[in-house]
Amino acid sequence: MRPTEQDRARVVGLLGVALDATDGHRRITRTSEFVLVGGSAETHERMQETAIRFEEALDRRGKTLAETDVGEVIDLLHEAREAVSD
Repeated sequence: MRPTEQDRARVVGLLGVALDATDGHRRITRTSEFVLVGGSAETHERMQETAIRFEEALDRRGKTLAETDVGEVIDLLHEAREAVSD
């Protein structure tokens, strides 16, 4: 039996957490899809860039996060992270 649209697993938001901050700053960034918390300035900036690239990829596909299959979300995250690492 195929799952109905209602039964399908959906991603409705993403949380990024980094624990490498040693400077006492509290870094929090919210976007329509992400909440990014913590990290050193460098790490938090990488998380922000990854979020931006992920959201741009969703826009190019003409989808919202909730409309995107879980596997595709994972693939887009990997691609965004790899692009930031290059």
